[in-house]
Parts: sequence; C-alpha cells; structure tokens
Amino acid sequence: MKQTRKKMEPTRAKGRDSLGGILSGQKRIRVMDGTYFGRERIKVLIGPSSFGEQDPLPLNLLKEKGFEIVNNPYKRKLTKDEVIKLLSENVAGLIAGLEPLDREVLSKTALRVISRCGSGMSNVDLKAAAEKGIKVYSTPQGPVTAVAELTVGALLNLLRRISFMDNQLHAGKWNKQIGCQLEGKTVAIIGFGRIGKKLAALIKAFGAKLIAVDPNSKGEIDGVKIVSLEQALREADIISLHAAGEEEIIGSREIKLMKKGVFILNAARGSLLNEPALADALESKKVAGAWLDAFGVEPYQGPLTKYSQVVLTPHVGSYTIECRKAMEMEAAENLLLGFKEAGIYE
Repeated sequence: MKQTRKKMEPTRAKGRDSLGGILSGQKRIRVMDGTYFGRERIKVLIGPSSFGEQDPLPLNLLKEKGFEIVNNPYKRKLTKDEVIKLLSENVAGLIAGLEPLDREVLSKTALRVISRCGSGMSNVDLKAAAEKGIKVYSTPQGPVTAVAELTVGALLNLLRRISFMDNQLHAGKWNKQIGCQLEGKTVAIIGFGRIGKKLAALIKAFGAKLIAVDPNSKGEIDGVKIVSLEQALREADIISLHAAGEEEIIGSREIKLMKKGVFILNAARGSLLNEPALADALESKKVAGAWLDAFGVEPYQGPLTKYSQVVLTPHVGSYTIECRKAMEMEAAENLLLGFKEAGIYE
C-alpha cells in the first residue's frame, strides 16, 4: 500500500533567517546538490540511533545529493543538551526520532526542516517550529503494522507467561504455568488512531470483545464501540495504550477503577503510564501482568525489571525490517522535499 506523507505546514518567520544568516542578510544564497556556492556543505543530523542499519539507501540518497551526514554518536535517544550541541550552525536538516525538540531547542538551532521518522509528533513543538519557519514532516503510516503485530505478540506472551517459562527452562527448571486465553476477554484500546484500529482488526480474529477510547471519535467504528475512559477501565480485562501525546492517562486513581487481575500494555509513550503506580499495583496483584515498550526514562533501568510478570522491550515497536526500510526512506524523501519547498535546495 502506498504510504501517505504527512506534513505540518509552518508559517514563514519574519526577520533573520536560519543557517547563521547565510541564507539572508546581505544576500540569499540558493543551494544546489547540498552545497553552498563556495561555502560549507549543508549538514543533516540523524537522530534515530538505528537509522540506516537495515538498509543504507536512505543515507546514500542524502549523501548522493551532497549533504554531509552527522550521526548520533550516543546510539540512544538524545537528551536536550545533546540535541542542542549536535545541531550546530550549519545543520539545516534533522531526521528526528524521539529527542526533545521544544521551543528552547529550536531557538538555538539553524534548522530549516525536521523529518520525523515515525508517526508521533509529541516531542516536537509544532507552534515554535512554525514561528521559526521550520518545515515539519512525519511518516504516520510507517509503523502501524509493526507496532500492532508486536502488541499482539506481547499480549499472548503475557496471557500464557511465555517469557517466564522460557527463562525457567533455560535455567534448567521444568516449571509449567497456567495462563489465560484471549478469546472472550474484553480488550480496551486507548487511542483509536491508525495503530489502534490495526490492533483491533488483528485481535478480532481471537474472539475477544473490543472497546476503544478516543477523544476524537464517538459511536462505533469498524464494529468497535467508543466508550469513556472510566467505562473502559471498569470493563476491560486487558488495556492497551496507543494514544498520542505525553500526558499521563493511567495513574493510581485510574488503576483503582480497574478489575483485579487486569493486564496493561503500553506501546505508545512512557509518560502515559505512571510506572510507580504500576509497580504498586503489581505488588498488590491488582494488575496481573504488563508489557512496556516505552518508558519515562530510556534506557530503562527501573524497578519494573524485578517483576517476572512484566515483559519489557527497549522501544522496538517499529523495529521490523519492512517497517524500518519503508519509514526511513520516506523520512529521507520528506527531508529533501522540505529543503526544496524551503527554497534552499534544487
């Protein structure tokens, strides 16, 4: 299926241009094949630590156009200070992961284009970008199937305690565990966008009852009833987070509304789920098990690592060969499109 390119249209900022004034001031210099006439090459920072590992074509495309690549030297999610440091004066483009791109960061850079390799945009201050004349793009369709399939795999893992038994058997222990079936369970999907809808389509085949929570939807969508958050928390046997944004959705108050023995999954943003509250609920057995692929602080080394009924993965929702290839190439193409539309590349 042809992927849909998503673009956030900014407003051209007045006054001094980016790139240290090179593109404005005395005279605007057009850029061709990634270089200034008689000046340094334009640099592109690659934020995602694994960008290009599965397929070098996206990086090769940028190099062939004459751009200088600045790689992420830390091989992890960049901090705010690291982003500012790496976005030197001549870095005009950013292939963005989940690094913080708030107003302060953007005000200290010469960026002209941000091309997000992924769907969520909560780490980018879109208003500040628009004010600064920075063009912003994303790849909203890219991670849909990969994240939804991983969520189903993690859910079945939790219900049947597969990881626990695997670890036991590797340790020489023949320890059979009783699990649960997905059929007949009520699954609440919180955030019914592209990924939420794809997950619902996959889970339907198991004979589960589906409900969803989404502030932008109502009624029934594809046979899935849209309900309030409180109703979903009270009725669900399984709760899966796929919402946008960074605001906490599940904390101590919300966990109190849930059934005893509920399962919680988070494949969205770490901040959506209060980790200390989850740990307390695991201790009290209010929550029977959980899977997290996103954390408040990454890399994660927190207390949830001590619970055998918790499956933890290092933010790998989009990490399939098919997804990474398609998403990274689209991100590179979006970056070039942004440069052309900004008038600094032909």
